[in-house]
Amino acid sequence: MSKTTGTDTSPERADDSDLGAAGSQLSTAPKEDLPNLPALGVIGWARWFWRQLTSMRVALLLLLLLSLGAIPGSLIPQSGIDETKVADFRKAHTFLAPVYDKLGLFHVYSSVWFSAIYILLFVSLIGCIIPRTWQFVGQLRGRPPGAPKRLTRLPAYTTWRTEAEPEQVREAALALLKKRRFRAHLAGDAVAAEKGYLREVGNLAFHIALIVMLIAFAWGQLFKSEGNKLVVEGDGDGFSNTLISYDDFKSGNLFSSDDLVPFSFTLDKFTGTYETNGPNKGTARTFQAALTYSQGAYGKGKKDLVKVNEPLEIGDAKVYLTAHGYAPVITVRDGKGNVVYRDAVPLLPLDSNVTSTGVVKVLDGYKNAKGVSEQLGISAFFLPTYTKGSETASTFPALQNPVLNLTPYHGDLGVDSGIPQSVYQLDKSHVKAFKDAKGAQLRDNLKPGQTMKLPNGAGTITYESTKEWANFQIVQQPGTDWALAGSLAAIFGLAGSLFIQRRRVWVRAVKGPDGVTVVEMAGLGRSESAKLPEELGDLAGILYDQAPGAPEPDDDTDTDADSDAGSSDQDDTTTPDPQVVPAEGAEK
Repeated sequence: MSKTTGTDTSPERADDSDLGAAGSQLSTAPKEDLPNLPALGVIGWARWFWRQLTSMRVALLLLLLLSLGAIPGSLIPQSGIDETKVADFRKAHTFLAPVYDKLGLFHVYSSVWFSAIYILLFVSLIGCIIPRTWQFVGQLRGRPPGAPKRLTRLPAYTTWRTEAEPEQVREAALALLKKRRFRAHLAGDAVAAEKGYLREVGNLAFHIALIVMLIAFAWGQLFKSEGNKLVVEGDGDGFSNTLISYDDFKSGNLFSSDDLVPFSFTLDKFTGTYETNGPNKGTARTFQAALTYSQGAYGKGKKDLVKVNEPLEIGDAKVYLTAHGYAPVITVRDGKGNVVYRDAVPLLPLDSNVTSTGVVKVLDGYKNAKGVSEQLGISAFFLPTYTKGSETASTFPALQNPVLNLTPYHGDLGVDSGIPQSVYQLDKSHVKAFKDAKGAQLRDNLKPGQTMKLPNGAGTITYESTKEWANFQIVQQPGTDWALAGSLAAIFGLAGSLFIQRRRVWVRAVKGPDGVTVVEMAGLGRSESAKLPEELGDLAGILYDQAPGAPEPDDDTDTDADSDAGSSDQDDTTTPDPQVVPAEGAEK
């Protein structure tokens, strides 16, 4: 068997038209042949535009533009997410705000330009996948193309002579290639085989997965709902999944209130534990909320624990635990001792040690010492763990030494003006501070069970005890399972298209001029790879064992008597093992 060296595959030597047929359709990528466009014709321009839109480079460009277009949505406040931040941005940037409005940067994901990119990418992927899929199905239904006339022009090639009959060699080659999971068949005087179709399957799966992800993302954005609700432990009212029960709520454009999953729950107890010493002192160890929930209007109550990243799933809705804090129980009495307010007041945390602040608003029922109806506003500052020398911040997040600092005001809180205001902030423009005996603003630190007396018999404020609250985020977002399935399919499809090589092998066996069978083996891959010569060499070695090499023809025609000496001792039947050397330009 002869060792084969590289062959010249330059365009100047590409005079065999059958090599193009043999090497064609190793992928489903559309050909770049320019169509015969009518001069300035509408149909011609439409065909040209469609070809450009469905090309891979345009799809990648659109994907890049979609990624760049999402950046403003992450950096600029969005009206569908936080209207307060958008309003603050407008006040702070009077010049940029009108520009952003015209560009749709306050609602990027629903803007015309972002939707146009999204739709064009969607159309581009579909227009690319459909013809490639149809072409690939045709390849699967067909057979590998026949062998080129000159196998020596292929990147990997080997040949040897054998005394076996050509039919025997071809039958052995056909059986060997099928055993190695090649699609093989007899084509004239050669066996044609092909392998690696999963490469194109992976390529198509990747593109189809992108479409699935785009559809799932769009479906989720159009029909999603997301809201937050703060619930105090032991609160009998709890939460019912209706629009009026949410503290804040946002949804997709096609979402309807009828899509809300009917359920309700109450917070039985919130449990939070923290590291008590070491470098991680104060770090949370346990955050969990014990809930009692029921599904439907008359569902039976069930108990469950909700932890961070372990939501409660009820139908299509998920209930996440997102935050927690403290709610001091405060009782307010007027000058006659009548209870005018008693409730747990949720306070907002300011730091990791849950130093908290908030407001108590007594809107109705309170009368001052003169019997005049007023409103009370009480600024509250809470320290779960109070330590002397650190009066402005808690030193630990747990309730080890709770202290509640209260500063009361009386007058008009402005809630009847029609202007919305936060329940955690106090409008002091129409209220007056209570004064102590020295004329200073009344302020006092209370521990659980202690009472602050308002001056001149105006009433009392009592810090009864401390409850905990938890904030829950209720999310309904269809399409998440499809998006996950699409992302996984895209990963596996991309891996298949990158690591699986599609290749073809031909084995030709014909009688030579001297009546000895000449065996030729050659391989062709979509891209040059060192694996193709190795695989061909392995196949050639097995086939060589079944059709061993024949003696090389004697080129010495000299019958001189001197040839007798030692000529009979030479072994002319020894042929080296088959070796395959890649052509020039092949990766080594």
